[in-house]
Amino acid sequence: MSEAFIIDAVRTPRGGGKPGKGALSGMHPQHLAATVLKALQERNDFKTADVDDVIWGTSAQKGMQGGDMGRMAALDAGYDVRASGVTLDRFCGSGITAANFAAGQLKAGFEDLIIAGGTEMMSLITTISQQEREAGLKSLMMGSGNQRLQLKLPQSHQGVCADAIASMEGISRLDLDAFSLESQRRAAAAIAGGYFKNSIVPVVDDSGKLILGHDEHPRPNTTAADLAGLEPSFGKLAGFPINEQGDTFRSLINKRYPDLDIQHFHHAGSSSGVVDGAAALLMASSRYVAKSGLKPRARIIAAANIGDDPTLMLNAPVPAAKKVLAQAGLTVKDIDLWEVNEAFAVVVEKFIRDLQIDRDKINVNGGAIALGHPIGATGAVLIGTVLDELERRGLKRALVTMCAAGGMAPAVIIERV
Repeated sequence: MSEAFIIDAVRTPRGGGKPGKGALSGMHPQHLAATVLKALQERNDFKTADVDDVIWGTSAQKGMQGGDMGRMAALDAGYDVRASGVTLDRFCGSGITAANFAAGQLKAGFEDLIIAGGTEMMSLITTISQQEREAGLKSLMMGSGNQRLQLKLPQSHQGVCADAIASMEGISRLDLDAFSLESQRRAAAAIAGGYFKNSIVPVVDDSGKLILGHDEHPRPNTTAADLAGLEPSFGKLAGFPINEQGDTFRSLINKRYPDLDIQHFHHAGSSSGVVDGAAALLMASSRYVAKSGLKPRARIIAAANIGDDPTLMLNAPVPAAKKVLAQAGLTVKDIDLWEVNEAFAVVVEKFIRDLQIDRDKINVNGGAIALGHPIGATGAVLIGTVLDELERRGLKRALVTMCAAGGMAPAVIIERV
């Protein structure tokens, strides 16, 4: 069986995801995707006609983000027309899934050179969401087509789910704020140390003018007092009526967990940042590496997907990690570094407690609370980030996973070559 090698990993800076305010918010999402595709070719000097596929993750495939961004971004980047492309959606898990699908194709020997990655412009999606609400939809997840499924398996708002899990697990606001403060501290240290410089490629416009060269979201001066002063974000939302039957986001959870008293802890400082961005991985088979001379940085040794309770929605990373470890014949002790997306502080805090992870080995350069979460791109961002860190520290293996809507989680283990 062929190896699935990672040759290189790049990402754009993460720009603030508010319409008209973030530096990237005026860009077309295909431009962000094309930026990282161009960077991979320039850094590695491969023939774009050799690219068998561009497997791309984009969760909200609407408006300018519709129309198979994988293919269109390759064309925008000036790739040979023979470089095909496909776009997928596993919600927040789309970027990891793109890499895992690419690995499967390479290991099976079906293809030899693939680019996996993703794009999400949250500034664009915020505008589309508002337009949909104004058109009469209560939320992206609760359109009329979902009512039948909601009767079978209630699915609430992710922020309310985060608070429900913290309430259920006895994880306090103090614990969540402490985790969030550490994310900011670690991100600030990584930026000051230049740890992201190898992977970040600046975004420029068509004239070559610099649009953004650094991450916009981090708040390095955040203090514990700052976090303690923030109002919980999801208390009012939890009681918002979402259908004609009078259901609320809170009542959807209580239909499955009637005795759960949901307390509200999460706020803007303990939830993932809303940002724009793109990321990409250049991946190749053993055969292509041998003939091309490309130098692998890592290999994918195991990949997995799993579903969990869709009502609580955010708890699948732990079983996903257990599954992918079992596939690789490894244990928690065999993993040198972990990246678990900080969708909300409780996701990673629960992960650490359930698997007894050493806190000094997980999200060591901060995470989405400090740096932001461009949904379809984040999985590829995390793989690239942890690969850079494995190399910097001279370590061997890393496991990457993240929660996704619908109660899912993909996971992947990479190993340095």
